[in-house]
Amino acid sequence: MRWGLLSTARINTALVGGARATDEAEIVAVGSRDGERARAHAEEHGIARAHDSYEALLADPGVDAIYNPLPNGLHVEWSIRALEAGKHVLCEKPLSRRAADVERAFAVADTAGKLLAEAFMWRHHPQSLKLRELLDAGAVGELRAIRSSFSFSLDDPTDVRLQASLDGGALMDLGCYCLSGVRLVAGAEPESVLGEQVTGGDGVDVAFAATLRFPDDVLAVFDCGFRGPRQHALEVAGATGTLRLADPWHGREPVIELDGERIECERADPYRLELEDFAAAASGTRAPRLGREDALGQARAIEALYQSASDRRAVWL
Repeated sequence: MRWGLLSTARINTALVGGARATDEAEIVAVGSRDGERARAHAEEHGIARAHDSYEALLADPGVDAIYNPLPNGLHVEWSIRALEAGKHVLCEKPLSRRAADVERAFAVADTAGKLLAEAFMWRHHPQSLKLRELLDAGAVGELRAIRSSFSFSLDDPTDVRLQASLDGGALMDLGCYCLSGVRLVAGAEPESVLGEQVTGGDGVDVAFAATLRFPDDVLAVFDCGFRGPRQHALEVAGATGTLRLADPWHGREPVIELDGERIECERADPYRLELEDFAAAASGTRAPRLGREDALGQARAIEALYQSASDRRAVWL
């Protein structure tokens, strides 16, 4: 599958590395609103073609699929434009904070006969697959509680993650991982959510904490933010045991602790696995690991959490 990069975002480096590790993907083009920047990015990463606009990239007949790592507020607009241009689209997380926009984007994908997927690379890692395998095997008994966190310090006021007009915020950038994690563990969508936020930047949430209630009286809590030390964790408590992942979102040290016992997981590049999964789904070999329903569940929960934090009350989904 021949890929085009929609912008010169820093995260492109990770995807380029994943593409180099597989025969299922080749990065052939990059587009930017700044031609010089596109050419420099292409030279840096060994990409054959550089386009001086996003539109020119979408018009490139040698591109099969678009990777969209634009700021959050541009995800849906440019994913739809790419789909309408006849390209498959892998859009960086989160696809949107509004469920209606996610519905609209997938409707366009259906009409165009193209694949659209939300890029949660961590869900493709062997560590995440092993976590689900252990839960399904009853390793901790009946599920009781889930805890998750993700934070680091972000002080640059010009960073797009601190800009409300681009749908920045801690929940969108970091908390979406925590939300994805608790949804994976619960194996269901939340029945209700309660969110609290601390605002900063130009009005975005710089810290967010949430409580979620899932079916069968399973409770989950998570916190995320741009104003604390670097931390990330995913913990599961069941009726008979506990599971803990100290590096759930990157999987650089893929270890699951089951009641204190270390279970070593395979080391792998999740971006490679994500690209391979996408290629298989686009060819019709199998359904994508993360499809329409997962993206919609994610967006509905994010939307409800922001509503809860704004209204200062629990929101039922």
